[in-house]
Amino acid sequence: MIDLSTFKTFDFSEGFPYASITNHGITFNKSVIMKLGYPTFVRLLIDDVNKQIAVQVCEENEDKSVSFYKENARSIYSVRWNARDLLSTIERFMDWDLETSSYRVNGVLIPEYSLMLFDLNKATLLA
Repeated sequence: MIDLSTFKTFDFSEGFPYASITNHGITFNKSVIMKLGYPTFVRLLIDDVNKQIAVQVCEENEDKSVSFYKENARSIYSVRWNARDLLSTIERFMDWDLETSSYRVNGVLIPEYSLMLFDLNKATLLA
């Protein structure tokens, strides 16, 4: 007899988490939302020394919380932030020009901190 009590069913519908960073904003794909548990509010954490950003689940009343996922009738599972200040901040510390280039960066779920980490050093140029 095989003990299956420690196994979990793999969810193929989630896909791989990533963010796209373009001149029009940062878009987090469906997998980021699903793996974070469809959070309504998050905090964006920026590490300009190590060139990383993180999206951390939080409560609405926490300091610097921002709206993240909202259910909608069209079942769109992505989140886009287009704050010019955010894009300028990333452009500056990454030395990128988002007017001419766009990037994709994979996310890594850190469940013990309820966050998705994006290492911008590993971003790839979008064609």
